[in-house]
Amino acid sequence: MLQRWSALAALAVLAVAFAQSPAADEPAGGLKKGSVELKTAGPLAFVPKGILFIGDPATATIFAIDTGDTSPAEAKTSPKVEGLDAKVASLLGTEPGSVQIKDLAVNPASGNVYLSVARGRGPSATPVILRLATNGKLSEVALKDVPTAKATLPNPATGGKGRQDVITHLAYVKGRVLVAGLSNEEWASQLRAIPYPFTGDAKGASVGIFHGAHGRFETASPVRVFAPYTIKGEDHLLAAYTCTPLVKFPVADLKPGTKVKGTTVAELGNRNRPLSMIVYQKGGKDYVLMANNIRGLMKIGLEGIESAAGIVSRVSDKAGLKYSTIPGMSGVQKLDAFGREQAVVLVRDGSRLDLKTIDLP
Repeated sequence: MLQRWSALAALAVLAVAFAQSPAADEPAGGLKKGSVELKTAGPLAFVPKGILFIGDPATATIFAIDTGDTSPAEAKTSPKVEGLDAKVASLLGTEPGSVQIKDLAVNPASGNVYLSVARGRGPSATPVILRLATNGKLSEVALKDVPTAKATLPNPATGGKGRQDVITHLAYVKGRVLVAGLSNEEWASQLRAIPYPFTGDAKGASVGIFHGAHGRFETASPVRVFAPYTIKGEDHLLAAYTCTPLVKFPVADLKPGTKVKGTTVAELGNRNRPLSMIVYQKGGKDYVLMANNIRGLMKIGLEGIESAAGIVSRVSDKAGLKYSTIPGMSGVQKLDAFGREQAVVLVRDGSRLDLKTIDLP
């Protein structure tokens, strides 16, 4: 029987199950007062006790900071902000067109939403981390004189778009920070499992997949987004790529310096890019909820994934696990779980960006 996780429930379970592990019981271990010098603000992820991880693709660095944000909201509220980009721009003293929200993550300790933001365009844009409290208050997260630590990724991709994709997604699972992105290795696509506190090797495993829409084995395209999921008691990552394979990887196989072939369990339609995904349970069944830039918000059933043999030949468009598109939810750019039954979504509504809380479909 599949062990079922939603993204936030998984973190809560891990915090209890690994209470005897220093990495889980004392996530602030290894942090020292200092300043976080970001060149870019990219993917975000949380440890249960309010430790925030920030990916900086420009310097190929993962920063950890203790936010101190561990008190649950006094009243149960659901985040909702119309025109979030305008509010962010006002706080930062600029125009909405000069604001790019790169990622969002819900702090499971407090329910507050954190945003990685670029103020401006191009390489001169200023990186900022913001906190949106459940009461709607928006504030900047201090990055100076805070408990912090960092891990620098070896052999990152260099130059052009490859540098932008050095860090594409982050998650924390059982004392390790999992990092997707590109390296300058022969198999450029990498999944790294870095021990936390940051005391071990940040070298990753090179990963390859069979891309059914392209009809070939590929090792140069990065994982865009992923979510942890347990199959028959074994930790896996469900990883999504551009154009749009969904692939499973056993976490135990992601050893530094190895080459790992994933199992392609679905082709979700070509000419499409995944933007965010979570795993959740509804009605006793497991699903992936995935935002895409072309094909809308997908609900993908995971029944039978444990025995899926994998796609190993060209497909015309779709194959493997089935999905449905959620009506009335176009324009979703980012999402994260908000408890067991809801998700926070960032939605493009015409010329503005709104933040909403929705019931999981």
